[in-house]
Amino acid sequence: MKKLFGLLLLTVFALTAGELTGKWTGKFDMTTSDGEDRSGSAYMGLKLDGTTVTGTAGPDESKQWPIKNGKLADHKLTFTVETDEGGLIDFDLVFDGDTIRGNANGTGNGGEKMSAKLDLKRVN
Repeated sequence: MKKLFGLLLLTVFALTAGELTGKWTGKFDMTTSDGEDRSGSAYMGLKLDGTTVTGTAGPDESKQWPIKNGKLADHKLTFTVETDEGGLIDFDLVFDGDTIRGNANGTGNGGEKMSAKLDLKRVN
């Protein structure tokens, strides 16, 4: 019975870890510090190992930045990316198994502030 329970727990953990791992695409709606609204695409390639998340994030598959300090705990996905231009973006997202949604806040290379809402789905 203990072996069966242990195997069941390992299977559940493996399925949960595998759900986040993969490619995700969607959109973002951003507001700059001067009040300008912009929309665009978002793309992430994620890998989950325990609670540690690695991978990349950016506007599309060809322009990606490495994820730093990635973590998934209780469906809360957090990480930071540093853009090529020297900007920093902090992501505070929720992973529900089917979607990744939430907020990103950061600064551009000139120190300008921005905030965005993201909505992503798994790439099939």
